[in-house]
Amino acid sequence: MEAYVTGSGQCLPGPPISNAQMEAHIGHLSPRARRMGQLMLRRNGIRSRHYAIDAEGRSDWTVAKLGAAAIADLLSRANLDPAAIGFLATATTQNDLMVPGLASGVQAESGLPPLEVASLQSVCASSMMAMKSAALQIAAGEHRAALAVGAEFASRYFRSGQYRDTDTLADDMTLASDAEFLRWTLSDGAAALLIEDRPSARGLSLRIDWVSQRSFADRFAPCMTGGAIRGADGSITPWSMVGDIHAAARAGAFQLRQDVDALHRMLPVWLAELMRLIDEGRVVPEEVDWFLCHFSAHALREEMTRLATRAGCMIPAERWFTNLYDKGNVGAASPFLMIDDLLRSAALTPGQRVLCAVPESGQCIMAYAMLTVVGERR
Repeated sequence: MEAYVTGSGQCLPGPPISNAQMEAHIGHLSPRARRMGQLMLRRNGIRSRHYAIDAEGRSDWTVAKLGAAAIADLLSRANLDPAAIGFLATATTQNDLMVPGLASGVQAESGLPPLEVASLQSVCASSMMAMKSAALQIAAGEHRAALAVGAEFASRYFRSGQYRDTDTLADDMTLASDAEFLRWTLSDGAAALLIEDRPSARGLSLRIDWVSQRSFADRFAPCMTGGAIRGADGSITPWSMVGDIHAAARAGAFQLRQDVDALHRMLPVWLAELMRLIDEGRVVPEEVDWFLCHFSAHALREEMTRLATRAGCMIPAERWFTNLYDKGNVGAASPFLMIDDLLRSAALTPGQRVLCAVPESGQCIMAYAMLTVVGERR
């Protein structure tokens, strides 16, 4: 039995926020911090993004509400009774609550009737975990229709108040680069995929040929962290082991941090996964019509391109499809946002092959998926 992406939807809260407007939303720390932010923006190349908070830091959104809004957008364009959906898999970096899981929250907010759920929490690659979980449920005959949802609400962690009175904020009101990078890179939103046991009768679908996802945590320490205190020697202590929640907060345990140097050390491993799939015959670069590669910054894309060209497995730049520059890096939602935007475009034709690539820096995960365009455009 096969599985097909037959519908998609997205939610990007609020209007697009330009680079000049960013600081009004995430808050001002100091002139030097602003200059560091401008440097980060030059590196990531993002021109606009969406935030679920307003300029005062207020919000009516939650991760669960963002996910539910993406489902509502999907269902508004799909010829499907919600009662037919038997499985819901959600993906995010950080849920609204520590307990229960995000899938329960999304189900409640979307009003879906009783169904099987799975809450997957990692970073960007959790989206592919959700898609594979849903596709396997369909292929196994457990359900005929399933949803995979990726949702993020990162901006709530980047307001200046999250850093004041913590040890991570220096006397000159600047942050270490591992905190500053994410503050100027991540944004908010959600996207959803409908996965069924047959192609859509109303237009093009994407047959899920395979999904490959592998972790290399045996080789790498955590690179992107939240809820941890990183020692000078690189050790990581969970916030709950500090013994004093106020001390944990002062140490910056509840901030999102990214070790950018470690991220660059992961690039060869991510590329080696592509080379493995090429050696196995699962990927033929010349036969890839669309390459949906999730990357957090333009500078990383340039480095990935350089390494792939040197290794002889570069997929031509004209086949790359990305919305990073205009919609931002939305973590676990980004791969599904690309799929939704590609499906909504007039670019797809039956028979085309779509390769998705989702590297994750959390503790080094690499995911690839091959999709084939089927059906007729309506």
